[in-house]
Amino acid sequence: MTQDPVRWLWAATAVALWLLIVAAVAWRRARARRAASHRAAVLAPTEGSDALLVAFASQTGQAEELAWMTASSLSDAGVPARVALLGDLEPGDLKAAGRVLIVASTTGEGDAPDAMSWFARKHMTAPADLGGLSYALLALGDRTYADFCGFGRALDSWLQRSGAAPLFDRTEVDNGDAGAIRHWQRQLGVVTGQAVKADWTPPAYDRWRLAARTHLNPGSPGGEAWLLAFEPVDHSPAWVAGDIAEIGLPAVDGVAPASREYSVASLPSDGRVEFIVRLATRPDGSPGLASGWLIRGLGAGDPVQMRIRTNRGFHGPAPETPLILIGNGTGLAGLRAHWRARSGGLHGGAWLMFGERTSACDALLDDELQAALTAGVLTRVDRAFSRDAGDGRYVQDLLVQNADELGAWVDRGAVILVCGSLEGMSSGVHAALETALGADSLLDLAETGRYRRDVY
Repeated sequence: MTQDPVRWLWAATAVALWLLIVAAVAWRRARARRAASHRAAVLAPTEGSDALLVAFASQTGQAEELAWMTASSLSDAGVPARVALLGDLEPGDLKAAGRVLIVASTTGEGDAPDAMSWFARKHMTAPADLGGLSYALLALGDRTYADFCGFGRALDSWLQRSGAAPLFDRTEVDNGDAGAIRHWQRQLGVVTGQAVKADWTPPAYDRWRLAARTHLNPGSPGGEAWLLAFEPVDHSPAWVAGDIAEIGLPAVDGVAPASREYSVASLPSDGRVEFIVRLATRPDGSPGLASGWLIRGLGAGDPVQMRIRTNRGFHGPAPETPLILIGNGTGLAGLRAHWRARSGGLHGGAWLMFGERTSACDALLDDELQAALTAGVLTRVDRAFSRDAGDGRYVQDLLVQNADELGAWVDRGAVILVCGSLEGMSSGVHAALETALGADSLLDLAETGRYRRDVY
């Protein structure tokens, strides 16, 4: 055992920093719970009344938003409601509620949202005692993935194996399908005893106009990637790094317009919202509905309908916390806002690891990255180019090659943010992080909010 006072001092400092990080995570969660309690109190103001529990499991914020809309509809119909994060509850809390409405997202290939990993690991591996509980489940998913609504279905199975009884059949929503959501609204009549209003108020879009559009990768062997910038018209929007832009698309052949979501790559101080869009191509060679309109259809100054949606699951830590940013392709957009949020002040370090195809064509935002390095906004940048001769690496290979330093950053309290493609990159990065840090350590990081993902 060492008697070196300097080593003791460093050890004490490391422990103190770790305790500060744990305290900060606990404080943020407590603040979120207080805000939820306040909103629920507005929905259920009748003193002494039993509020119906509406619980959500969300990855990008959609499930949370639908949970609050559900609670609002119940309140309008005279049924007091309260909203809670499902991952913060115990099976005993669910049973004590008597009735619960659950809105649950699936992320990845049938996985639970990151904030639900602890709940799933601790409680869903075996049946619980939920006899007497009645529930309804709205499951969100995307049929382009093999395990559609995988977590929602697993949650439904666990509830029934635990003795809970469904109020009505599980409602599954494919990629925000409005018809399925309207079916859920109609089914709420089983709970309220009366019909709820036919349609929830659609998102209140703001007016924006196209300010600039820049081709980022001319000659790339992959699809065209463009940086788009929009200026607000007659409003002053506010958002933080990690939030999402939802754009309303024009109607096609009289069909009601859909919407698309993009990771925001800028900050309010920039005076405009920016994101990176890759031009999608249909099997017949025609451009995709959303990307084709944004890249080929819009002209400078043309208006769009858009709103910025809060995405708490991808918000960053305080500036003094070390930050590891990992991504590929257009996922650079969701990481860019985070490192730009650290400009102009001291911070705990920001390390970007990024993957693309070729260094000649796909070194996206290279001038900006070099400037950020020079200014100290980024502490380190490592890039991998999978189609370059002599490279051939993917972003997950960078994690394995830098495992020791990655572990040292995590030991200093670093938060890991991953943004980019779900297929290939997300699973590869997750496996590499498990190899570098250990599966249990990575799970702990996810459960404490230090490993967050925005993948699509």
